[in-house]
Amino acid sequence: MTAVSLTQLAQHIDATISSPDKETLARAAEVIIERVAPLDRAQKGEVGFLNDKKYVASLSSTQASAVILTEKLANDYPGIALVVKDAYVGFALAAQLLNPTPKPHYAIHPSAFVDETAQLGNDVSIGPNAVIEADVVLGDNVSIGAGAVIRVNARIGHDSYIHPNVTVYHSCELGHHVVVHSNTSVGCDGYGYAPNAGTWITIPQTGIVRIGDYTEIGASTTIDRGALDDTIIGEHVIIDNQVHIAHNVVVGDGSCLCGGTMMAGSVNIGKNVVIAGTVAINGHISICDNVQITGNTMVTSDITQPGVYSSGMPHTPYSEWRRNSVRIKQLDSIFKRVKALEGQVQRIQSTPDDR
Repeated sequence: MTAVSLTQLAQHIDATISSPDKETLARAAEVIIERVAPLDRAQKGEVGFLNDKKYVASLSSTQASAVILTEKLANDYPGIALVVKDAYVGFALAAQLLNPTPKPHYAIHPSAFVDETAQLGNDVSIGPNAVIEADVVLGDNVSIGAGAVIRVNARIGHDSYIHPNVTVYHSCELGHHVVVHSNTSVGCDGYGYAPNAGTWITIPQTGIVRIGDYTEIGASTTIDRGALDDTIIGEHVIIDNQVHIAHNVVVGDGSCLCGGTMMAGSVNIGKNVVIAGTVAINGHISICDNVQITGNTMVTSDITQPGVYSSGMPHTPYSEWRRNSVRIKQLDSIFKRVKALEGQVQRIQSTPDDR
């Protein structure tokens, strides 16, 4: 278990230690923090956080040894506050420092297979039954989880963490500090087939996947290799679980792809784009920088201006949904009736009044 002094924690998250009570503040240097915890359940040795004033009532009852707060909210707290500009960012940094996830043990398990031509950096950890094929290059402090397969000529940069049962296909390149979670596939063949008189001719996918530094990829996600050019994922990208990225997609730096999102081949996503869950994007579409796309949206054309985009229908009571579904099917006939009525009105208005 990781444990740090309150002073160390404050330095790590760039916080000022504050308390309205001088005696409490004087004891702050002796406080030891072991975990992050929800504010309403935090106990001694734990740090909580609050970044929304509507939950400020929880401050009066929390048992946390300290609370991460903005300066404005710290005025309402009688205990020890770690005052930061952004409490959520402060919480994230504290959670990283106190992360209880076991660290790699820096060894090669006897059951792992490592080809003699593979190049391993310092302090590499390779778990049980993992496979490291010919000419693979692993940087310093790389961890390869149990059952993972790193295929011929793949490259993984230093301080990257490949979780159990991940497959990185041949010649793919992952940058530094990349995290790939379990059961994800990087570099499988893209969906390339040519129709030929009722059969399909497979088109070899000869590009690779390139993933930038500090990118994190969730579990059970698939990233296809390029057909001719490469599939490229930028730096500081976060990709959720069960996302599908087809061949030749480009994802710009700092973008976020949430769970269940799917995109067809040759989509080009700009920088700092946020795509919510279960979004579907047609192939050969470009999305400019600084776009947000809400959940269940179907993107069928280029997005050229920053902003928030949506489509689809929110949930409704079943009986209302059934009525609306019937009415949608009637739209064409209703349109024709309205056009006919408009024509009748125009004829009436154009007829001289004989009265």
